[in-house]
Formats: sequence, C-alpha cells, structure tokens
Amino acid sequence: MLKIWFKSTCSTCRIAMEHLKEQGIEDVEIYEYLKTKPSQKEIREILKMLGIKAFDLVRQKEELYKRKYSKKKLTNAEWIRILSQNPELIERPILVKDGKAIIGRPPERILDIF
Repeated sequence: MLKIWFKSTCSTCRIAMEHLKEQGIEDVEIYEYLKTKPSQKEIREILKMLGIKAFDLVRQKEELYKRKYSKKKLTNAEWIRILSQNPELIERPILVKDGKAIIGRPPERILDIF
C-alpha cells in the first residue's frame, strides 16, 4: 500500500496524485497531515525512511519558518517537536511504500518509490 502525506491545496501534491493515476496507481492511502498532526514518533519514523535530518524536511519558504525559525540553531529533536506542532512546515508530498519514503519534489520524482 502506498501512503501519501498530502495537502489538498498544494499544487505539487495534486500533480503527484495525477502522476500516480496516470500510472494506474489508485490504491493510495491519503494522510492529510495538516488535519491530523503527525506525532513526534511518526516524524522520526518518516525521517528514518527518508534518510535525512529533521531540518532537511523543513519548508524554508513558509512564512512561519522565516518569521520564527530562520535564524535559530536547533537540534534534531527540537525540529522534530516543531514539525509535529507545526506540520505546515513539513515538505510535501511525502510518499511511503514498503518501509521507504521519498519527497515528491519535483512531482515526477514520485515514481522513484517504485
């Protein structure tokens, strides 16, 4: 089963879903992580699957990041807590399949999970 961390108003997320449909992949679990905030444990798990540090998952273009965090030096654990509390800072979409994950930017990259 493929799971996608999804934001319905995100054009990149919508394009990613279209790419999946074009490939005949319709059995997708959609996780709207802004509606149901991910726990710190879930963030740690996704980071492990992605093979990155928490800061690498941060959307640095977000106004919240620019206003509140851009000049701060924070630990990985602090970023995990911040991402859990402020999921709008999480880069998207994230696709998860068979214990592996990728960030679907650019959207064409989503096919790399297969």
